[in-house]
Amino acid sequence: MNGPLAAAAWGAIAASSLVIGGALALRFSLSDRLVGLVLAFGAGTLISSVAYELVPEGSMEAAGVGIAMAIGALVFYLGDGYVTRMGGGNRKDLDADETESTGSGGAIVLGTILDGVPESLVLGIGLAVGGAISVAFLAAVFISNLPEAIAATVSLRASGTAQASIMWMWVGIACLSSVAAGVGYVVATAIGSSGVLVQAFAAGALLTMIIDTMAPEAVQQSGREAGLATILGFALAATLSGMA
Repeated sequence: MNGPLAAAAWGAIAASSLVIGGALALRFSLSDRLVGLVLAFGAGTLISSVAYELVPEGSMEAAGVGIAMAIGALVFYLGDGYVTRMGGGNRKDLDADETESTGSGGAIVLGTILDGVPESLVLGIGLAVGGAISVAFLAAVFISNLPEAIAATVSLRASGTAQASIMWMWVGIACLSSVAAGVGYVVATAIGSSGVLVQAFAAGALLTMIIDTMAPEAVQQSGREAGLATILGFALAATLSGMA
């Protein structure tokens, strides 16, 4: 299996942790501190992947890379602002309880899709541009999805969403992520050598997502140790990149 189908399969593997995280949040009472540390660790793996996989040494010399990153950041910023106004700004809120609503369920779902699509696109783009999937980035996406799914599940449950609906939502988003990875492969193949610009666009979106939505919640829940967890995640992803 190769081409878009292979990219879609890898996207499904990476997104499967969304289903796992949702199931864990519904089955167990996980401490906010633990989830915050995992969130920080996941942020570190993504930052490392951006540095070593999406914008590798030398690519900044390509015309338009910086502009593509800025556009990616702006697109995510505007999309996240729209989701926040709809009521999805607390999709990673770990403080929600069953007696209070933390936002619109539909907006939380939309925000979660907004967070995950750039990652899936990158998987497909990476396979098309490099000819092989990046183990480091795959691991980064898988790890970062776990705490994101846990936090969003807490918010959805607090907003009154049924458990069965939550799980079907994660299955649906995982399927959508799989499709996005396939689309990323097709787009990167179609534009050929300009694939680096698409990667830079995704890098800008990912970095903005990490700083705007992942890092603040990680620090709030796990305190000063969030920095250490972030560095450990960064180191793991950097090591995997070096082994590739």
